[in-house]
Amino acid sequence: MEGLQRCFVLHTRPYSETSLILDVFSEDSGRLTLLSKGARRKRSNLKGALQPFTPLFMKWSGKGSMPVLTHAEPISIGLPMRSYILYSAMYVNELLARVLETDTPYPVLFLDYLNVLRELAQAENPEPALRRFELALLDHLGYGVDFLHCAGSGLPVDDTMTYNYREQRGFIASLTVGQLTFTGEQLKAIAARRFENPDQLRAAKRFTRIALKPYLGGKPLKSRELFIPRGRSTGK
Repeated sequence: MEGLQRCFVLHTRPYSETSLILDVFSEDSGRLTLLSKGARRKRSNLKGALQPFTPLFMKWSGKGSMPVLTHAEPISIGLPMRSYILYSAMYVNELLARVLETDTPYPVLFLDYLNVLRELAQAENPEPALRRFELALLDHLGYGVDFLHCAGSGLPVDDTMTYNYREQRGFIASLTVGQLTFTGEQLKAIAARRFENPDQLRAAKRFTRIALKPYLGGKPLKSRELFIPRGRSTGK
């Protein structure tokens, strides 16, 4: 069918007695809000399809702030998310809904999103996949950082030295240690997006929290407030 786009539903909320408002991430149009008329009716054939983590072909019509969904069909079954992994996948959805501008195409980020869902569906530990996705998201948002060179001297970072992060400048060699301090070894791991030990993962999480904060503002992410099963980490 002409005009179909590959999409995922990020979030749904009721509208009137029978309809839904959909937050959607599409391959060609980016993030947008759609009205799905009658989707809440008992006999609606859309009821089971408009679920997060299910790849869909979708089509809509109309302009303005809320086009109307005219067609939706699953491309495949939804990606299975085990209970504690589900919170991490919900975090990824909320992150996209919060930081992406509407009607701005992000075709490569769409593939990054598909990849992180596949990784999460198979993961025992969600953290490496989440950190890689957050770093990819920052790249697509234009948050350029050189992890491999000291912003002060221009020299390559040294594994054993410490560097303080300065917004809009990068990492500067320093002997002071604090929340914004990273070792050269940690910075190289973040740059390569390869995390071989818990220390590297903690450093990557600390950096992405710092870097994403301006995009999220003061409003906390609801997915971080969800119940965390004992002994498990959602990775957020």
